[in-house]
Amino acid sequence: MSRFASLHVAILAIALFFAPQALAQVQDQLADATPARISDRLLQALAEANGVPGMGASVVRDGEIVWTGSVGHRDLERRLRVDRHTRFRLASVSKVIAATAAAKLQEQGALDLDAPVQSTLPWLQAGWAPITPRQLAAHISGMPHYQAIDEARGGVHYASVRDAVDLLRDRQLLSPPGTRYHYSSWGYSLLSAVVEAGADMSFLHYLARDVVPGLAIGADATDGADPDASRAYEFVDGQVRRAAPHDYSYTWAGGGLAGTPEALAQFGARVLAGTVVAPDTLRWMLQATTLADGTPVRDRDYAVGFGWRVSHDPDGARIVHHAGVTNGARSALVLWPEYGLSASLLSNALWVSSIEQTTMMLAVPFQLADALASASAAVACPLRAMRYQGDFDGKPLSGDVRFVHEDGLCVGMLSVPEGPFATWVNAGPQRDVGQLTLVGFDPGGGLGRAALVTPLGLYDLRLGNGDLGHVARLGATSTLTLRWQ
Repeated sequence: MSRFASLHVAILAIALFFAPQALAQVQDQLADATPARISDRLLQALAEANGVPGMGASVVRDGEIVWTGSVGHRDLERRLRVDRHTRFRLASVSKVIAATAAAKLQEQGALDLDAPVQSTLPWLQAGWAPITPRQLAAHISGMPHYQAIDEARGGVHYASVRDAVDLLRDRQLLSPPGTRYHYSSWGYSLLSAVVEAGADMSFLHYLARDVVPGLAIGADATDGADPDASRAYEFVDGQVRRAAPHDYSYTWAGGGLAGTPEALAQFGARVLAGTVVAPDTLRWMLQATTLADGTPVRDRDYAVGFGWRVSHDPDGARIVHHAGVTNGARSALVLWPEYGLSASLLSNALWVSSIEQTTMMLAVPFQLADALASASAAVACPLRAMRYQGDFDGKPLSGDVRFVHEDGLCVGMLSVPEGPFATWVNAGPQRDVGQLTLVGFDPGGGLGRAALVTPLGLYDLRLGNGDLGHVARLGATSTLTLRWQ
């Protein structure tokens, strides 16, 4: 054997000896660059910023669960961690499940959504003008939301939906049915009674059998014996404490369901796939409801369909969504029909947040993985930057910044100087923070696009035009620009 051949054999032997370790390192690096790794880092940073005890999120693409993230505790007192089986309160996200149940009954010929509820519920003793299920689902029935008389509503358990609806018989409508938009959870309590009449069974039973079969979604049991149910928390003077018990039997449909992040995202995926209601049914559910004068129903930046809210994400893609807030919970479900994508975010404390925006940001790595990598690869992580300058709503802003490569991602920490920006950042009930995290989306370690992590949620930070640097829209009216120095 020649000296060259002997050397080649020796090198090959060394390579084979170290191959498993080298392969493991390469696999670890590749794992760090996956969309799941990015979303995990975002969720962890969010929990550190907002102080919420526990959160869970999930993304389903084309019917397949591609990511579930869990962070924090479902029970602080017993130090029990959140995991994929943890059930959180869905709050008002319950409404889209209830609305889908009503639409399914219409599809089956068991319910007329345009017939007065008074004809469907002959036992209903109320002096209202005729109200239809379609009006209830779109919040144009005139039904009120919670009022001062309802302050102690969570202290009583109602054995049936009918018993809960009986609370409403003396309520006055806020406007004639079909004439104005008034958000109303009580309207959904009434809608659930209509669903029971059409299904000829209890509301919760119909959901379990025909709307969410096999999914971990059902009546809230936060204060019960369910070992997987998260406890409910609240912020008082910046500190976390256990929230008072609350019984949601007065409105399972309006805000009383609970579920796991995976189950909620799977429900959304099934809706998109046409396995809960037919595609034609979903199409009309997503059309803007109209008032009696023909005006499309809108609230804030979205159109109001049959239960669902319809708008567009920052890239112009249509999204279908709903969010919720209640004692011990913030929740959101966002669907992208164009991408076959469904994303959920659930938490166990009531906190001020851009919850839909945050849910969208957690799904970005799965929505545009290839585009993100190619678009941001040319923008290097500014590892040498020590300061930043910019503006918040036109007011000058500057501070310290430090960037590092963390598991292949560009991660930055920037200080929050006193002033209008700090006031905005610390507007919630949680403890104040003095610095914020940036997490780049580029799996190659660049900073073409990133998430700005704040106590209020995740915001989209993108390259601006010219020398603007990076720009983020913070809510409907505020803008932040940052330039690294």
